[in-house]
Amino acid sequence: MGSSLFDIKGKIALVTGSTHGLGMAMAKGLGHSGATIIINGNSSQPKIDEAVMEFKKEGIKAFGYKFNVAIESEVIEAIRKIESEVGPIDILINNAGIIKRIPLLEMEVSDFKEVVDIDLVSPFIVSKHVVKGMIARHQGKIINICSMMSELGRNGVGAYAAAKGGLKMLTKNMATEWAKHNVQVNGIGPGYFATTQTAPIRVDGHPFNEFIINRTPAAKWGNPDDLSGAAIFLSSKASDFVNGHILYVDGGILATIGKPSNEN
Repeated sequence: MGSSLFDIKGKIALVTGSTHGLGMAMAKGLGHSGATIIINGNSSQPKIDEAVMEFKKEGIKAFGYKFNVAIESEVIEAIRKIESEVGPIDILINNAGIIKRIPLLEMEVSDFKEVVDIDLVSPFIVSKHVVKGMIARHQGKIINICSMMSELGRNGVGAYAAAKGGLKMLTKNMATEWAKHNVQVNGIGPGYFATTQTAPIRVDGHPFNEFIINRTPAAKWGNPDDLSGAAIFLSSKASDFVNGHILYVDGGILATIGKPSNEN
C-alpha cells in the first residue's frame, strides 16, 4: 500500500478561515499533496482573491468563496455553489475561529456568545450541511480545529476555552453518529505556532515568548507547516479507522506539567 495510504490527489477540500495563518498552512499542505482547495473567508473578496492567487502561484488548484460560517443560509448557498461549480466536498476542515482575550468578569455576554457562535456553532453548521453529501457518497473526512484550550484553561480566554472544549466533544459526537456512513470526524489541537499574529510576542525577552519556550518540551514555537502532516493523515485513507480522536500538535506541551524557569 505504501504512499497510497496518504494519497489525496484529486480530492476536494474545503478549509474555512484559510486566507491566512494556520488555516492557509494546512490548506497549502493538502494542496501540495494534490488536493483541490476551496478557500473560505468572510473579511473581503479581494483578500480571498489574493489568497487564491498565492495558491495558484505555488501550483495548487484553488477556488475562493466568501461566506460567514456562522450564518446557516450563507453556508447552505455556498456549499450548493461549491458542489455545483467545483465538485463534491471530500474533506472539510473547520478552521475558522476567533478569540477575545477578556477576563470573564469583564466580558459582555454578547462577546461570549460571538466566540461560541464562531468557534463552536459554526463547525456544527458547516459540518451538518457538508456531511449530507458525504453520507450520500458513503465517504468523507471532517477535521475540527480544536486547541490546547480544549483541555486546559488559561487566564483571559474563558469563552474560547469553553468553545474549544465543546468542539472536542462535538467532534466525538459527530464521529459517534456518522462513522456508520464511512465518515471519519477527528480534530487537530495546535500548540503555539510562529505566525504573523504571534510575531509581536515572539521577540527575545518578551515574557510570553520565554514562557512558551520554557513550557514546550521541544523548546520552540511550532512552524505552521508542522500541521500539514496531521492534516494529510486525517484527510487520507491512512486514518480510515481513526474516529473521534483529537491529535495534538503541540511540541509536547500537554505531555508534561512543565519545569521551573531556571531548569535547563
